[in-house]
Amino acid sequence: MELIIAEKPKAAAKIAFALSKNPIKKNYFGIPYYELKIDNKEIVVASAVGHLFILGEKQKTRGWPIFDIEWKPVYQLKKQKFAKKYINAFKNFLKKAKEITVACDYDIEGELIGYNVLRFIFKKTNANRMKFSTLTKQDLQKAYKEKLSHIDFNQAIAGETRHLLDWIYGINLSRALMDLLEARKILSIGRVQGPTLKILVEREKEIKNFKPEKYFDVKVLIVQGKNKVFLDFKDKVKKEEDLKKFLQLKRKEICLDVKKQEISLMPFPPFNLTDLQAEAYRLYKLSPSKTLSIAQELYLDGLISYPRTSSQKLPIAIGYKTILQKLSKNFKFEIARERPVEGKATDPAHPAIFPTGEFAKLDGDKKKIYDLIVKRFISCFAKDARIKIKDVSASFDGLIFKKRLKRVISKGWLEIYPYEIKQEWSDVESGKAKVEDVLVEEKQTQPPPRYSPASLVKLLEKKKLGTKATRAQIIDTLYKRQYITGKNIKVTPLGMAINEILEKISPLILDEALTRKFELEMDKILISENPEKEKQEIVEEAKEIIMKIHKDYQKNKQKLLEIIEEGLKLSKEEKDRVKRKA
Repeated sequence: MELIIAEKPKAAAKIAFALSKNPIKKNYFGIPYYELKIDNKEIVVASAVGHLFILGEKQKTRGWPIFDIEWKPVYQLKKQKFAKKYINAFKNFLKKAKEITVACDYDIEGELIGYNVLRFIFKKTNANRMKFSTLTKQDLQKAYKEKLSHIDFNQAIAGETRHLLDWIYGINLSRALMDLLEARKILSIGRVQGPTLKILVEREKEIKNFKPEKYFDVKVLIVQGKNKVFLDFKDKVKKEEDLKKFLQLKRKEICLDVKKQEISLMPFPPFNLTDLQAEAYRLYKLSPSKTLSIAQELYLDGLISYPRTSSQKLPIAIGYKTILQKLSKNFKFEIARERPVEGKATDPAHPAIFPTGEFAKLDGDKKKIYDLIVKRFISCFAKDARIKIKDVSASFDGLIFKKRLKRVISKGWLEIYPYEIKQEWSDVESGKAKVEDVLVEEKQTQPPPRYSPASLVKLLEKKKLGTKATRAQIIDTLYKRQYITGKNIKVTPLGMAINEILEKISPLILDEALTRKFELEMDKILISENPEKEKQEIVEEAKEIIMKIHKDYQKNKQKLLEIIEEGLKLSKEEKDRVKRKA
């Protein structure tokens, strides 16, 4: 009998019904699995429910540093009793399974889920591997037919390394904080959370220390026959006395210089996860974590490809024509390109996010995200938009005024995708005109804007902090710990105090470069000829850093306690809440 291991129950059902017209659904003490036959070969499709094993201490201890850890069933460490049933269901197939195939999501987390099931339940270190980017019948059948004879050990070990590193950092640093105030539920920090919090604190300081400066924004209203246009003075006017020379322009004759051009505006590339999260926030104010959750549901429903991807590429192998033909039953569009517009970003495991062409009735946020993915995909095959541009300029006594006017003359892909070009137009031409009015508006320079969850995800990606799958979760954790608040992210007094104390404990905790170095080292595992050796070296380096941090902590413990208490005094409500939860 061959056992196929899926990552989640919904995926198991998709695989079973893709490989057989009539799989038999059974259950083991309430846990579903499927029996089917292919060429008289008995096959069982069963699933995990995400990670069935997580890291924990071998023996419970107090204090820190702690390095004596091992993989344990998740139900022993978290309130997830249901996970025990899934482990027992797999154990039921121990004697029967002569062949095992891992069919979890093809990424480091999926590989690790399958790898842990293999070694901790079946006492095996290898199995066959199905690779797929969609849960469609065609892709799953192909993945089974072309399955590999081995799992992706590099991905599995890269995943294990990340979990080890996050545990070593997270537990030890969090215990350091909890040791100061015994706030066991609220004070925590992680390997990437620390540098992320520091980024937000730095922006908070920039805003607080920003000193606004007064300036004047000057526009002139130009009239040429029946046509009018507002032109902007090219610089900010900082002194009020300088406004006199502008006000003298009223009713003066001026000469316009008009330059025209038409440009093509290409469609945006297909979505990767970060781009999807940014657009969903821009259009619908959906948080990055909410968008990822919805995209994951759409993937499990077989409606889109795997969403945790960095790629902006759509390989021809996905079958453009077939997908577009299926989509045409529910969406109206015209295709102008044989190959789609693509971006530069790539991903070794998966293509960009694309719709499979399958359809289901959706509503609410799920429909919004699905429609957005479909429209982005279709727009990649549509005509360029054509934009008419008119650059209008004028000068008088050395004062230069300019305006760029835009008008869409052919919508192309803009008909499909919800992206708007700000249009402003006037039929003024080169030649004489008159200044009808001078408009002066007093303004102040503005501090740098606060980050939104979406812009912060983009920044973390740019800085190579965290992964496409974890960045949204990192931000959510900062909210959950109440270190930050608001859609325009503001650091709370508690967050400011935590950042200050982490800086005082050791600069290594918030070192963005160090965190990025670990990320790059873990990426190297994916192509390493000896991933196990790479893992050991990274883990040992992490332990050494924790020991250095612990040494600094012991030196300054009393000062650190004073800092965090002072930080909490900044908000009585914050202080009371910590005491209640402690």
